[in-house]
Parts: sequence; structure tokens; C-alpha cells
Amino acid sequence: MTLAQNSTIFNMDLGPLNPVTAELVLGLVLFGLTFLILAKGILPKINRTLAEREDAIAGGTERADDLRTEATRIREQYEAELAEARHEAARIRSRATEEGAAAIAAARAEGIAERDAILAAGAERIAAERAAAERELTADVDAWAQALAGRIVGEPVGADRA
Repeated sequence: MTLAQNSTIFNMDLGPLNPVTAELVLGLVLFGLTFLILAKGILPKINRTLAEREDAIAGGTERADDLRTEATRIREQYEAELAEARHEAARIRSRATEEGAAAIAAARAEGIAERDAILAAGAERIAAERAAAERELTADVDAWAQALAGRIVGEPVGADRA
């Protein structure tokens, strides 16, 4: 390839930097084809993939924010229900304590009443048995006194002497 055979764009000698018109036209055509293939075929797919990726990222962030908000709402609801349950448990414990104290007081009063009834019945029984024992002993006291006096004196004393 000599300089005379190839048409050059510049009329001065630039050496290997002087472009050849045919090569320049071929390069421009190939560049245009490459650009069209990239612009019409590959770049739309890349842009679509990037848009999907951006949507997935932004949508994922949006969904994560929605889920975080929902989780916060559920946690607050759970904490409110838990506080209500604790309050209800405290009321139940208080009511049970009051009912237990009332039951203990009722059982104590019943026990005291039963004890008093048993003591009163026992006292009446003892009094009745004592009175019966006194009657029996009083009836026999004269006979024993006469027998004892007879032993001391040495001879029979009283109404039995006949």
C-alpha cells in the first residue's frame, strides 16, 4: 500500500496517521452497524433488565417498608393485648384473693360456731352427767354415812338398827 494508490483525505504526509478513505468509510459503516445492533437489540434488553432490577429493588424496599409498618402495627396490637391480659390477670388475682379471704373468714366463722356448739353441748352433757352423778351419790350418801359411822363406832347406826 503506497500513498499514491490510496486516496487520502489529507494532502500532507502524516505517515501511518493519514487515514485512507476506503478504510474510513468501511470503519464508519461497521461502526454504524455495530451501533444499530447495540441500540436496537442489546441496549433495550439491558435497559429492560435494569428497569426490572430497579423496580425489584425499589419494590422490595417498598414492600419491606410496608412489612415493617405492618409488623410495627401488629407488635403494638400485641403489646396492647398483652397489657390488657396482664390487667385482667391482676383483676382475677385480686378477685380470687378477696374470694379466698371471704371463704377463709366464712370457714373460720363456721368453725367457731361449730366449736361453740360442741363446747355448749359438751358443757350441757357434763352438767347433766354431773347432776345425775350427784343424784345417785346423794341417794347413797346417807347409807354410806351410816355404814361409815357404824364402822367407826363399832355398832350399827341409823334406821337399820331394828
